[in-house]
Amino acid sequence: MFALFLLLTALVAGGAGWLAWRTALTQLAARGQADLSLASDRLVGQLQRFRQVAVIMADHPDLVALAKGQGEGGKASALLLATADKIGAVDLLLAGRDGAVLASSQGVAGGNVSDQPHFRRAMHGALGTTHSRLAGSNRRVFQFAAPIIEAGKILGAVVVAVDMEAIEESDWRGDPNAVFFTDQDGVIFVANRSELVLRTRGADGFAPDKVRMFGDYEVWAVNSGPYIPRRALHLTQPLPIIGMTGEVLVSTAPAERLAWLQAAAVAAVLLAFGAILFWVTERRRALAERLEIEARAKAELETRVEERTAELKQAQVELVQAGKLSALGQMSAGISHELNQPLMAIRSFAENAEQFLQRGKVDVAGRNLSRISELARRMGRIISNFRAFAKQESEPISDVDIVAVVEAVLEMSEARFVQDKVEVVWVPPPAPVYVRGGEVRLQQVLVNLISNAIDAMEGSPQRRIEIAVETGDQKARLRVRDTGPGIAAPEKIFEPYYTTKAVGKADGLGLGLSISYGLVQSFGGDIRGRNHPDGGAVFTVELARAGMEKAA
Repeated sequence: MFALFLLLTALVAGGAGWLAWRTALTQLAARGQADLSLASDRLVGQLQRFRQVAVIMADHPDLVALAKGQGEGGKASALLLATADKIGAVDLLLAGRDGAVLASSQGVAGGNVSDQPHFRRAMHGALGTTHSRLAGSNRRVFQFAAPIIEAGKILGAVVVAVDMEAIEESDWRGDPNAVFFTDQDGVIFVANRSELVLRTRGADGFAPDKVRMFGDYEVWAVNSGPYIPRRALHLTQPLPIIGMTGEVLVSTAPAERLAWLQAAAVAAVLLAFGAILFWVTERRRALAERLEIEARAKAELETRVEERTAELKQAQVELVQAGKLSALGQMSAGISHELNQPLMAIRSFAENAEQFLQRGKVDVAGRNLSRISELARRMGRIISNFRAFAKQESEPISDVDIVAVVEAVLEMSEARFVQDKVEVVWVPPPAPVYVRGGEVRLQQVLVNLISNAIDAMEGSPQRRIEIAVETGDQKARLRVRDTGPGIAAPEKIFEPYYTTKAVGKADGLGLGLSISYGLVQSFGGDIRGRNHPDGGAVFTVELARAGMEKAA
């Protein structure tokens, strides 16, 4: 009997330790995943800063002139050197279409980068990225190549080379967990532990001695130096934007200590309980009644625990419902914001129709009423789109003539152009340009951009909006530029509720650009905002073409 009791004690204590281990492992995984996400965001954010420099420098007049064979190499090299010193880049160079280096921040010209993957991708009109080691050394660089495009022709590319060791040492070398980033070949290209850098996942490089699965978690046994935990929880996070995979090793020592302490505590409690039970039994079962009372108390406690568990589950359900109501509230605010422009147009057309009827111009009034009917139908479709969004549904996209979208929005916004004395510059292409999207939703995006442009130009001596449609082999771009003061914080303009408008202004909720961003993304497109070199802001909506331009 005593041996059986010890066996049961060991089993229960082991089960408690196992439960504590799994619970602690889950908590470690949550913290480790958060640390990995933070480190990944920092790395991607730092690299994105250099990416933006490459894109901005590709529009610099001096570099464009040199790429066309009209500029001065010395002046361009000085510009690249000054920029590289400011941003801390290894090198910043300008290459012609044939790959020949025309200017460099290091003062070296005459080389050729035509065989580099990032340059080849830039020659196809896209932003090229790659990572590599410099020849003859272990110095690691991440390179961006931004194409220089003028009048639809690629003239060359601006290449930015980033020293990865400098990024590692900037602010995350001392993180408690071992974080590293591997490329598609399994090579550790970036890490906050120097002993892991450039090691390859595999038997001949960096590999765990043993891998064990605990549910959904992978625990490694490794032996890679004093700063790498011997037993660690291994977590990963794909980073397709830079072509790498983020990985972290979180020491399981805290979970192991907690499991042992939990098992020991349970074993101690059980042994103590067994000793007391044995003593009570040997004392002629004198305390049988007391044990019965304790049993009833235990049953009551279990009942209370079950009741509290049921209450907790109900509270969780109510919390989820509250989150849904909050989301619906945000959608309601968005509907109010997006219907403001059509409602103003309906009001204007109705007032005009009333005046035309008084003058006896029934045919003109009829056209206004037809416009009101069309706007009402469009408002219904806008509401339908928002309802579908609230239900996480989406209507199928189709082929849409973006030129017709622009002209419809300009017609709807004509009254406000006149009221705010805004000059509109719009030269439509000779034929329709069909893109993949939704007609009403594209009109929403353009209305938001035009409305924001008009608001931004308030108080400006010159109020002009320039609208243009550019076409490429696979993409079509809609550009909207204003002559306002520009964008103060370009990185925040697409965040919900971010606005620079006065507090209390009816249309200053900060939802328009955020909604526009979501709509364009739903079409598989992209929307960007930046400051124009000649002043004002310019927004670019890039959409996939429908495959051809149909004749008018």
